[in-house]
Amino acid sequence: MKIILPLLFLSTAVFSADYSRVIFSDDFNAEGFAKAWGHYKSSSIVKDGVLVGITAPTSDHSAVDHIRITGECDLEVSVKFRFVSDKAKSFNVWFDDKSYKGSHAGHICQASISPTGVSLSDAKTGGFDLSNGLYDRKKANQLSEEEKKMLTGKQKRIPAKTSLNEWHTLIVTTQGDTISLSIDGKEAGRFSSPGITHETKSLVSLTTNPVDVHYDDFSIKGIAK
Repeated sequence: MKIILPLLFLSTAVFSADYSRVIFSDDFNAEGFAKAWGHYKSSSIVKDGVLVGITAPTSDHSAVDHIRITGECDLEVSVKFRFVSDKAKSFNVWFDDKSYKGSHAGHICQASISPTGVSLSDAKTGGFDLSNGLYDRKKANQLSEEEKKMLTGKQKRIPAKTSLNEWHTLIVTTQGDTISLSIDGKEAGRFSSPGITHETKSLVSLTTNPVDVHYDDFSIKGIAK
């Protein structure tokens, strides 16, 4: 098996059942990035029909390649991915709203995928919350024990071994207060938290940490209207 997940999380549920409205898709078969793509501190390229995620060695931030959309609450992001070496530490699928000023960089929620596990988190009311100086105290490593305990409850980590040099299909959905993740058709986890209900998620990004992650067949879908 390519993916080894705890039996507790195995499921044959089809995440895409309610998400039939295509908002954006890209198979990366054109030369270079499509015009819709934006980038932040990214050296990523499109080569041989795939997006090659690259963070420059001198960069102080992981490579971000993103798509802006009209804000919606419930979204599905699908992407094929492969880790091509042990230099690939992880990648993230971020849901943001850059017009929202209550969290750092407008971060709302995210899914993170590594060769050994996945995590789901509420950034809006968690570690990126700008209210009461929480984000700044976190950066300065000055959180109280109560704050540390609170932040622990804003994310969920699940062991999941993903084979190198093999293509896998990731689907991440947000619906109401829940973010869910499946790999190769099997549910890897779901997490519920108030910040995920944010109604205008208007930017979806792939963040490569730091290199050697390939992506293909990327799509963003909404619930049929």
